[in-house]
Amino acid sequence: MNHKLRSNFEEGSTRWAVRRAQWIAMGIPEADFEKPKIAIINSSSGLSVCYQHLDEMSVLAQQAVKEAGGLAFEINTIAPSDFVTSAGKKARYLMPTRDLMVNDIEVMMEGAVLDGMILLSSCDKTTPAHIMAAARLNVPAIVVPCGYQLGGNCNGKVVDIEEVYKGVGTLLTGKMTLDDMKDWTRCAIQGPGVCAGLATANSMHCMAEAMGMALPQTTPVRAGSDRLKQIIRTAGAKIIELVEQDLRPRDILTKEAFQNAVRVAISIGCSVNTVRHLAAISVEAELDLDIVKMFEEESAGFSLITQIRPNGPDRIEDLDRAGGTNAVMHRLQSQLNTGVLTVQNTTLSAILSKETVIDETIIRKTTDPFRKEPGLVIIRGNVAPSGAIVKLSGIDGANRIFKGPARVYEEEDLAMQELAKGNIVKGDIVVLRMMGPVGGPGTVFACSFMAALSGAGLADTVAVVTDGELSGLNKGITIGQVMPEAACGGPLAIIEEGDSILIDLDNRKIDLQIPEAEYQNRMRNWQPKQRKLENNWLKFYADNVMPIEQGAVFGRRN
Repeated sequence: MNHKLRSNFEEGSTRWAVRRAQWIAMGIPEADFEKPKIAIINSSSGLSVCYQHLDEMSVLAQQAVKEAGGLAFEINTIAPSDFVTSAGKKARYLMPTRDLMVNDIEVMMEGAVLDGMILLSSCDKTTPAHIMAAARLNVPAIVVPCGYQLGGNCNGKVVDIEEVYKGVGTLLTGKMTLDDMKDWTRCAIQGPGVCAGLATANSMHCMAEAMGMALPQTTPVRAGSDRLKQIIRTAGAKIIELVEQDLRPRDILTKEAFQNAVRVAISIGCSVNTVRHLAAISVEAELDLDIVKMFEEESAGFSLITQIRPNGPDRIEDLDRAGGTNAVMHRLQSQLNTGVLTVQNTTLSAILSKETVIDETIIRKTTDPFRKEPGLVIIRGNVAPSGAIVKLSGIDGANRIFKGPARVYEEEDLAMQELAKGNIVKGDIVVLRMMGPVGGPGTVFACSFMAALSGAGLADTVAVVTDGELSGLNKGITIGQVMPEAACGGPLAIIEEGDSILIDLDNRKIDLQIPEAEYQNRMRNWQPKQRKLENNWLKFYADNVMPIEQGAVFGRRN
């Protein structure tokens, strides 16, 4: 061991004595007391299929740490699921769970003074929360993304959770029956793990590897597979090595590592939510980075080299078989910072020096991309002076300039009702606002409306502009994460029903087309609505959350 373990307390001290008594009573051999003490962070839950397999994976991780000479302790945390935890209060609890989990991990890790962590990551919020916790605590850590679920087949049609999600819009507009929808729900999920497709969960799994916080050649991976089990065994041995070498997350999470992640994200068309999550991780790592600007600047040099659902016809298991994130990084090697360190305890250059087989029908060369534009871009204008995110890879057709009247809603349900009535039509620009972290409070779902639009066949002819929560599964002309959010006085708040909005994707612009004097007058006179919040977790979050452009990190607001 190259350094004294922080977990080994001074003999004869109170902390040493009481812990010793506890552990002896628990049956832990005294010979293990001086070993590296590793937390297995397990967000298992009986509420969601995303986490169904994690208890088994935790047992494997604990055994692997033991075999490698460490002492493992399972630590359970909350387990938010985007399709389950979103049910209450219009999904307001969902986004704040990310930061609640970070604090949960801090309390257990720092309170007990453990030496390292293996973080078993699953649904959308867990992977960013795990990397944020690793960045904040800066103790040796390995993120293990625990894999994707498979879709099924329903009456000859391939059906997964994306199809079910979009299907609500098809049902609302009378284009499918309730019985058909019931059939789809019986087929859509075959096994444990996160949503099939390059939605937020799989996107953040890929980001973990791209940043160097997950072991190489580990994302994406099928949940519960033999390969995942081997990855966990490898992580158990590697975390002991990282503790012995004192290699910490902030040695890995450098500016150059974030640039690598951004370059991978825009090359494969990751979820729009990667922007806020990478921003949050940079804040926890205490790096002075403008992640929104980084996405904006990097997008010019990259094109889309995959077409994984919802960006195209290929499936997440196709990306897995084609070589995954590692293969993508091989494709981008000349454009990456290969001198960065990784949890492999070596540089990215060393990892990419090993040959890999790449299926070129799934992951193309940069000289022959699927689309000669990046998957994610930042646009600005008088609607979004601090930027907004567009997933170009999720927009079909050649409609690059979109102009139409604003249809303004501050509740997604109202927009859904109008859609069902046929009152939202081709050419409309639907504004969903007061749904950001402060406005919610806790980010409110706008993604169900986007999915419904897609199911209704309007995703390519109706635009959506929102500060609410989007899903990585969303497709269509969506201007997401509009910054500043409306509740913080962003210009989204002053848009009125019928106002003309211009979206110009080629020039990365979004503008409210009213006279400048009127624009300035509305901005001066806007006042936030008075509201009385319940004295609960959401109020606590609203009072302490940072701006969304800084990742909406909890507890750092001045």
